[in-house]
Amino acid sequence: MSAYIARRILLMIPTLLGILFVSFVVVQFAPGGPVERVIAQLSGADTGASSRISGSSGGDFGARGQPGASSDAVNSKYRGAQGLDPAFIKNLEKQFGFDKPAPERFLIMLWNFARFDFGKSYFRDVSVIQLIKEKLPVSMSLGIWMTLLTYLISIPLGIRKAVADGTRFDTWTSAIIIIGFAIPGFLFAILLIILFAGGSFFDLFPLRGLTSDGWSQFPWYWKIIDYFWHLTLPLISMALGAFATMTLLTKNSFLDEIRKQYVMTARAKGCTQRQVLYNHIFRNAMLIVIAGFPGAFIHAFFSGSLLIETIFSLDGLGLLGFESVLNRDYPVVFGTLFIFSLVGLVVNLLSDLAYMWVDPRIDFEAREV
Repeated sequence: MSAYIARRILLMIPTLLGILFVSFVVVQFAPGGPVERVIAQLSGADTGASSRISGSSGGDFGARGQPGASSDAVNSKYRGAQGLDPAFIKNLEKQFGFDKPAPERFLIMLWNFARFDFGKSYFRDVSVIQLIKEKLPVSMSLGIWMTLLTYLISIPLGIRKAVADGTRFDTWTSAIIIIGFAIPGFLFAILLIILFAGGSFFDLFPLRGLTSDGWSQFPWYWKIIDYFWHLTLPLISMALGAFATMTLLTKNSFLDEIRKQYVMTARAKGCTQRQVLYNHIFRNAMLIVIAGFPGAFIHAFFSGSLLIETIFSLDGLGLLGFESVLNRDYPVVFGTLFIFSLVGLVVNLLSDLAYMWVDPRIDFEAREV
């Protein structure tokens, strides 16, 4: 077991390097950049995503700070820079670190990331780690509670559907689940707002933030109520698709095991239905459910909540990453990418170790990575 864990940990290093390298190369060809954004702000031009996309295809990453470049050559690299002092442009490049060639910048980034030094945001004057800490409570609330809610409902319902396969209960619940899966989460969120958050019908739930104003002054029990009051609609919106997927996955996994010979043998020995389900079938059937946990957790925790965060005005990691990409805030982009990738790899390793806990017959030492 220890040898397998060591191999998996060592494999994380080239995986992270590959993710960062590919992302860094893609960024070199992305239009626009932080220097152009500052220039656009100074000139009063549009600084939105459309203005950056319509800019020069080379962005900030072409031929920076080369010796002997003329003033016109320096300024022509940036859209709207004509008329600005070339020394000012060079100071901007140095401030953002673009006075160095791309390979050197990449190596510096790797060295800093190896020490978990992710630098400071270009435009927020705060460290990337501090930004993540500020946004983390929202994403943790959405990701953890959504995953817990999904599993607590989907697994018992999936088992019940497998036992009652072909009955009216199974047919009606399958129809509801398929409809729920077909509805995009953000559309369902808008529907919930219209119905229950002061839209056209009822005004029962809040539309902004994770807690109410003055939350710190509430009694402890009212803090809990207020917290879940704010989370109700976002969690329902996010759990809709995941709930459908996990329920059908659990049902099909149990159906596959129910038809196997060892189940018939257990029933022939006089085991009750509950004993057959939970003493014989459960561990084998849950392997495939556990296999889907890392992907579901990471998706919900980091990337699956962008639209939900926007619709319900929740300032979390999803919204932070999206805004950082639009604003070309590269320290935040690469810092969050590194952290999210590392967490994803660790969760996948923990998922493999959970296999052994569920089914001790699995031998990792005999398995090649």
